[in-house]
Amino acid sequence: MSNLSTKIGSVQLANPIMPASGTFSEDLAQVFDLNRLGALVAKTITREIRNGNPTPRICEVRGSMMNAIGIPSKGVDYFRTNSLPFYAQFTPPLVASISAPSVDEFARICEEITMPGVTAIEVNISCPNIEEDGKAFAMRPSTALAVMKKLRSATDLPLWAKLTPNTGEPAEVAQACEEGGANAVVTANTLLAMAVDIRTRKPKLGNVMGGLSGPSLKPINLRMTYQCAKAVNIPVIGCGGIATLEDVLEYLMVGASAVQVGTSTFVNPTVMVDLVDQLDAYMRENHINDLSEIIGSVRDKEAADAVFFQEAAE
Repeated sequence: MSNLSTKIGSVQLANPIMPASGTFSEDLAQVFDLNRLGALVAKTITREIRNGNPTPRICEVRGSMMNAIGIPSKGVDYFRTNSLPFYAQFTPPLVASISAPSVDEFARICEEITMPGVTAIEVNISCPNIEEDGKAFAMRPSTALAVMKKLRSATDLPLWAKLTPNTGEPAEVAQACEEGGANAVVTANTLLAMAVDIRTRKPKLGNVMGGLSGPSLKPINLRMTYQCAKAVNIPVIGCGGIATLEDVLEYLMVGASAVQVGTSTFVNPTVMVDLVDQLDAYMRENHINDLSEIIGSVRDKEAADAVFFQEAAE
């Protein structure tokens, strides 16, 4: 039997498949056994109760989806009294996802969400920072470092920094998160995008712009995963456009220790458990005993050249 288990820092996962926050509903427990997943990543919460953005919040684009949900949230108290008891029924580690508009607010919710039943905290630093003119914390190494340092002092739980593809410095941002105390980085959230209805001549989203997810995003986030995995010494969790076994394998091969599945769940609600089964079958068929044999196994030109010169010297 193949070993599908993987570790994200101190967090042990039975397999590398987990949901992406915001695409995972407690209702899915009626569709498949949540115990089959490597981890459970809850919907992002804020300290305050939020209604989210104006409608329409979702639209289809060619082969993908755009959303401008706006992180509607029922707050920390609801999470404590309702969500935690629900997730306590299941064995996979629970990852709480948090968002805030400022460094201090991030620290406050991080302290409040540090509670029994929460295994790790995913920090959505790809959300707007009101102290930096609305630019996401994860767009710059300096702001990523500042918020992660503050969060590291606010909790002893493992911290997973969820990055944004809307930056020209992905590796540097990942390194800043590591320096600030992150135990893993998630690569990555959605890509800022826009679509127009040519009949009404209006944006298709009520918030004008939104996040692009689905297959169109995969090559971008896969590249970002590769860059970040080479740049940091902490685990990388790949996210973006994952729908097939091939997608999972690509992310693992470029260095991801686990993956998060999002948009494809809307198309096929059982896609995550299907991927667990397909990954297990692939490893058995190819005589791969341990997932570690796949993780980071892609050989780029730089690595291939190094091996060539080493063998030539011998």
